[in-house]
Amino acid sequence: MRSFLTTLILLSSCFDILGALGDVGTATYYVPPYLPTKCNGDDQNQFPSDGRFGAVSVALWDNGGACGRKYRIRCISGRMRPCTNKSIVVQIVDFCRKDPCPATMALSRTAFRAISRYPSKINVEYILI
Repeated sequence: MRSFLTTLILLSSCFDILGALGDVGTATYYVPPYLPTKCNGDDQNQFPSDGRFGAVSVALWDNGGACGRKYRIRCISGRMRPCTNKSIVVQIVDFCRKDPCPATMALSRTAFRAISRYPSKINVEYILI
């Protein structure tokens, strides 16, 4: 009985770890001009100094609640093995400009280049931080 309980506890802790990994979606990039945005209009100060920002699709927009949110994001797959095996933090500054949005997130070129070697749509894992 004791070994059964130990196994059960170990398995439940594994599921908690797996559940904390985040959501899976897609990412692409978008190009300047980045202004105006749906979050803060023409305010240049909304962009993080490292250039790692993005826009989200309706799935994450939350009626504007996404503005200013930060996500840890990493590439997990795509055509031609694009992933750099790095994770980055991006700040949301806009709603995806295309209708329909071509991905879950559209990242600035700087952010996209940090996680992908090739300029094509990629699969990503992301988590709100």
